[in-house]
Amino acid sequence: MTTHDEDPAGELDTTTPHSARIWNYWLGGKDNFEVDRRAGDDYAVVFPQIITIARESRAFLGRAVTYLAGEAGVRQFLDVGTGLPIADNTHEVAQRVAPGARVVYVDNDPLVLAHARALLVPVVDGAGTTEYVHEDMRNPEQLLAKASKVLDLTQPVAVMFMGSLGHVQSLEEARRVVGVLLDAVPAGSYLVAEDGSAAQSAETFQEAQDGYDETGAAPYVLRTPAEIESLFDGLEWVPPGFTSLPLWRPAPDPDLARIGTSAEPIDVYGGVARKP
Repeated sequence: MTTHDEDPAGELDTTTPHSARIWNYWLGGKDNFEVDRRAGDDYAVVFPQIITIARESRAFLGRAVTYLAGEAGVRQFLDVGTGLPIADNTHEVAQRVAPGARVVYVDNDPLVLAHARALLVPVVDGAGTTEYVHEDMRNPEQLLAKASKVLDLTQPVAVMFMGSLGHVQSLEEARRVVGVLLDAVPAGSYLVAEDGSAAQSAETFQEAQDGYDETGAAPYVLRTPAEIESLFDGLEWVPPGFTSLPLWRPAPDPDLARIGTSAEPIDVYGGVARKP
């Protein structure tokens, strides 16, 4: 795996919790520190469902990418705000179905860049492309300029935001980011997006999130399901449409069944939709 820009400057801070490392911890990964584990445990004490949400989000990624690379025939994926690699990353799922698939990961975190270079490698030697772009999603024009060195933007692309748009504080800004990226890809492209929402457990989820935000980690906005659904305006839903993630095509591929699913609605919503 290669990158298309210089190494970003930045020291590794092990004194402040880091959202990507906390998520890695909740998923059972090892790329985290004691400060992250404490923050993750504190969050889970207040809102235990967060562990299920993390696992359901990863399982949804697997099902969505399997569908897109298989039934939909998509061969290009732009995964924005990817976080730290762990089991069943986008490139692994896509290239398992379609070995020639091209996958570009985008993140603005030097820690993620370091891990991406070490861990994100093509599943099949010489087949497909798996690359990393260091860029902030709030700069979608620059992001596209870098991603276009790998992806052919005249051909369909699956644009993915897997729990990352909650880090954009304004809904209007989140919609702008999505809009710029979708405007740059042709008809037949797809949006895959999901985010946490304090719809069913508003008090405890928000309490846990408030405590998390106070640790110094990057804040995360819990939007309503309607706000998350608005990110898909103008697109055509892939059945079953917008829903709590465990209800989106809930029979996973056997290769993806390592991460358990609840089969019950929980406070994380999203879907897959096609650009007409």
